[in-house]
Amino acid sequence: MPAIFNPDSPADDPLALFHGWLAEAEEKEINDPTGMALATADAQGRPSLRMVLLKGADDGGFTFYTNVESRKGEQLTANPNAALLFHWKSLRRQVRVEGPVSVVTPEQADTYFESRPRQSRIGAWASQQSRPLESRFALEKRVARYAAKYATGTVPRPAYWTGFRVAPLRIEFWQDGAFRLHDRALYSRDAEDQPWQKQRLYP
Repeated sequence: MPAIFNPDSPADDPLALFHGWLAEAEEKEINDPTGMALATADAQGRPSLRMVLLKGADDGGFTFYTNVESRKGEQLTANPNAALLFHWKSLRRQVRVEGPVSVVTPEQADTYFESRPRQSRIGAWASQQSRPLESRFALEKRVARYAAKYATGTVPRPAYWTGFRVAPLRIEFWQDGAFRLHDRALYSRDAEDQPWQKQRLYP
């Protein structure tokens, strides 16, 4: 694969590079090319990590959706900063993203929620995400309860279900190299309205 970083060129747009890599991953990665590890921390700085799905990436940031009463939702509320990691094993590439987090608008959350399969919308009502579950049967009863409640018409978005957007201040691209001489390019900026600075990193 060609090098991803030319130190003699002006700073490129990292989002354009990201979308190029994502497009390749969507063609070649077998499972969940939009899957990303999401790292959060609580108010005391204790970290937590899990996999989520990317639902949008633009100049505003990287967006995903969840139950705000879940562990990650509570941590993002207490400490609105996060890190993301995309690992595309088939392409031998990684992308790391770090930045502050904000909540999407209710209109954006509504639009995405309405695009989900009906059963997934029912599931959002049924699942008390991250809280203790006494049995699988208890979950199935809740699913049946909300399926009956919303048997006809639209399934509204729960107030506790919304999206978060990570505004990138650091984006690092990593590409595998022979003998562990990997290619790493870091794009960084001090604030969202600042231009990107680009530099090569040792592997």
